[in-house]
Amino acid sequence: MTETLPRFLTTKELAELLRIGERKVYDLATSGEVPCTRVVGKLLFPRGEIEAWIAQARSGPAAIEPLPAIVAGSHDPLLEWSLRQSGSGLAAFMDGSMDGLERMARRECAASGTHIHEADGQWNAETTARLLVGKPVVLVEFARRSRGLILPKGNPENVAGIADLAGRRFAQRQPGAASQVWFEELAKESGLDPQGLSFAANPARSEMDVALAVLDGKADAAFGLESMARQFRLKFLPIAQERYDLAVWRQAYFEPAMQALMRFLGTGEFRQHAAGMGGYDTSAAGTVHYNAGGL
Repeated sequence: MTETLPRFLTTKELAELLRIGERKVYDLATSGEVPCTRVVGKLLFPRGEIEAWIAQARSGPAAIEPLPAIVAGSHDPLLEWSLRQSGSGLAAFMDGSMDGLERMARRECAASGTHIHEADGQWNAETTARLLVGKPVVLVEFARRSRGLILPKGNPENVAGIADLAGRRFAQRQPGAASQVWFEELAKESGLDPQGLSFAANPARSEMDVALAVLDGKADAAFGLESMARQFRLKFLPIAQERYDLAVWRQAYFEPAMQALMRFLGTGEFRQHAAGMGGYDTSAAGTVHYNAGGL
């Protein structure tokens, strides 16, 4: 079962959280002691800022070491744009889903983008639980993405599916990249031996590099995102939709940087930009699909 995180608390909800009366909450808001905003005469309290406000008042031993303000994992052009546009201050270092989760395990990043195809059509949760067993992390949906074959404009070779790629140059990703692993699974299901493909000289390390390999004539086909095919006006044959999640440390989730990004996912600006890029479904952005820490 999934749940949607509340981004704002009401006066009653904050009173219940702090175990105080609503009158006291109004007093705290009036004096400016608690983070709040007023919309159409109603007080709302940003959940992330409230958590940070509570944490600042803690006493006792020092908290664990802060995490780098870095989002690792699988490359996504919409996420890269969102990190900048939201004013989060988070940096991106994207080199594959597995690489990102391994960096999370070593506490080298605050979050990681992942789109690992799992059994029974599931995504990300089983792998995250296995690689970060017992760790306080949460999987938050970022977007659903349309993935398929990127081909030269006009599709001169009349490629109709994966089975038609035999004998053609293919723009592969780096070993362990989630899209490469999934493509090899789909190729075998289509009766195509992925080891028999003719690969481009160098692995593509981002979704943009995949599309550019086709655009520059270095590959005849690639397994990439619809948004990248549209950007470079290449032919796109949809294969399936995948779920791209952000695995986030609970410690980092309530920090201002991550909260800025999470709030941005609920804005019209985010949805409109995703629609303009094409190939994205952001209707469930912010939905929690795995929670090992109890937000």
